[in-house]
Amino acid sequence: MADALIPLREDEMDFSAIRAQGAGGQNVNKVSNAVHLRFDIPASSLPDVIKERLLALSDQRITAEGVVVIKAQGSRSLEQNKAEAIARLQALVDSVAVLPKARKATKPTRSSQRKRLEGKAAKGDVKRLRGRVSGHD
Repeated sequence: MADALIPLREDEMDFSAIRAQGAGGQNVNKVSNAVHLRFDIPASSLPDVIKERLLALSDQRITAEGVVVIKAQGSRSLEQNKAEAIARLQALVDSVAVLPKARKATKPTRSSQRKRLEGKAAKGDVKRLRGRVSGHD
């Protein structure tokens, strides 16, 4: 997490070990290695701007109450799953921390306008030639 734009505090995250889904033989039935990470956005110490952007996201991992729920079960190790969940939460927060670059309106060049109109004229000619042929009897 050294390259994180906004560092997250681990004491604001709530972890619960659960049983993983899917294949894994007996191990999956008896060991709780998957991790549910819950992070309450409104109660966190994140800057208000970041909180607003996170809550505005239409992400299925964010509940109506503003709690991020991330499930990590890729590894057979509880610690690795916990680290993966933290990394995914950090990526989510970092994605809203970067402001999108403001778009500057530009005008099309005269050459591109001319090429566009020539292309439209050529397409119109092709379509005009598709009509019924008036034959000579």
